[in-house]
Amino acid sequence: MTLSSAGELVAAAVEGNLAVPAFNVITLEQAEAIVAGAENAGIGVLLQISENAVHYHRQMEPLLAACREIAEASLVPVGIHLDHFESAELIEHALEVGSGLGVRSLMVDASKLEYSANVAFTASVADHAHALGWWVEAELGEIGGKDGAHAPGVRTDALEARQFVAATNVDGLAVAVGSSHAMTERTAALDIDLIRTIAELLPVPLVLHGSSGVADDELRRAVEAGIRKVNIGTVLNLTATAALRAELARMPDAVDPRKFTALGSTQVTDLVAHLCSVV
Repeated sequence: MTLSSAGELVAAAVEGNLAVPAFNVITLEQAEAIVAGAENAGIGVLLQISENAVHYHRQMEPLLAACREIAEASLVPVGIHLDHFESAELIEHALEVGSGLGVRSLMVDASKLEYSANVAFTASVADHAHALGWWVEAELGEIGGKDGAHAPGVRTDALEARQFVAATNVDGLAVAVGSSHAMTERTAALDIDLIRTIAELLPVPLVLHGSSGVADDELRRAVEAGIRKVNIGTVLNLTATAALRAELARMPDAVDPRKFTALGSTQVTDLVAHLCSVV
């Protein structure tokens, strides 16, 4: 199947009052397991590579190329999205090389800056990216806050969000509505009324980050209220590492990684299929 883009997948989600499942990728095995799960569910997904993942690999090209090949061989629409890019230098590099590697969307994260600086930086990136045909996501929550936009208890101001979108011309906005990054339990309580209010005010689709900490029913309510892209990462890592620990305990003398990583990949595939059916 031809590689899709975030813009295409999100537009389809908006049309159907659904949300695009977007899964963070660190390794080749994760990308394969995610797409297998999406195929089992029959639902298109985004493979997301974060700035942290790029730093881990020390370069972005090999992982992006691998994701592109996996996406093009998929039986369902799959796009590649760059997630939480803060570095101006890395964003510039991504825009230069990304299109040739199948990337047509990124999330610029300037949420740690004061509001005016966030607007200026985000608008500059959006202008450049749009000229190249990219879809751009940004975020707004506790601007300048110590823990960033998605710390527990932080809430995006709806009117400020509308001003931010108008000033930056972004295509999608991640909002702080009760979820938090890196949650290991699915206990987040979302502000559904706030999601609905922001969705009614803004001309762009809303994105929910930190969705690993959100239970199925709460995710469904969020999508019904207006969330159109759901970011998921930590729960995949939890699932894979739990399986790895169990397999290594069961096979303490194993040295072939295929023997003790297969279960984790299978369980990630099953989890992805389930989460795709939720949103």
